Amino acid sequence: MQQILPNTPQLKSDKPFIAGLFGFTLLYILLIAMLVVANASYITWDKLMEAIKSDAIQQSLSLTFLTCTITAILSVIFAVPIGYTLSRFYFRGRTLLDTLLDIPIILPPLVVGLSLLILFNSFPSRDSSLENWLNAHGMHVTFHIPAIILAQFTVAAAFAVRSMKNTFDQISPRSEMVSLTLGCNRAQAFWSVTLPQAGRGVLSAGVLAWARALGEFGPILVFAGATRGRTEVLATSVFLEINIGNLGGAAAVSLILTTLAISTILIIRLAGDRK
Repeated sequence: MQQILPNTPQLKSDKPFIAGLFGFTLLYILLIAMLVVANASYITWDKLMEAIKSDAIQQSLSLTFLTCTITAILSVIFAVPIGYTLSRFYFRGRTLLDTLLDIPIILPPLVVGLSLLILFNSFPSRDSSLENWLNAHGMHVTFHIPAIILAQFTVAAAFAVRSMKNTFDQISPRSEMVSLTLGCNRAQAFWSVTLPQAGRGVLSAGVLAWARALGEFGPILVFAGATRGRTEVLATSVFLEINIGNLGGAAAVSLILTTLAISTILIIRLAGDRK
């Protein structure tokens, strides 16, 4: 005979909860989809082709790929050792270091650009600034292509560091410890054991840095300027097209940026799914 327990609580259905989850998800996805559709519907195919074939936009596209690629490489070069350090070592001041690394993420983009401008043109003094020293040695940064790369790198590297730290956190240090007991030093254990396991994480960090550099605007505008044909990348192309009243051209460049952004995000997702 089945025993009936007194005062047994009745289990409520999970349907309202699940419906709420999917409801909020769909609302936000709908907003993003509407933004993309609105942008795409604003321009015609002829207007898009006109923008793509424009010499200014082609030069902007080439400079964008160049600077974003260099920025991504530099970001990974710095993110791997920094992420590994934060993941494997505990030391005094680690929390402060971890906090400082988030400053480029938290600060408004225009503040990052202004800080770079002050650093190069007024530090340590206006008469003997870093920019003056570089100019005296034949190197130019402010309002030149290196300024674009530095502005992108300052922000993108912070995102790459976070990505690499998460990657190393997910890799068990046990295999490193075993290799150390077998005669490897810390460097050999890192290069032969840990880094190969972090391969997809390195790829994801690089693509993430590339995508973040692609969308960078504020620091570039302040530190490198938006000079057509010299320091113009796709993000600043949108700004320039709006300034001259060419909303169709701005929408066309925005659609190109959106397509590149979606492509890079898909690469990150596919790399993560294969882990």
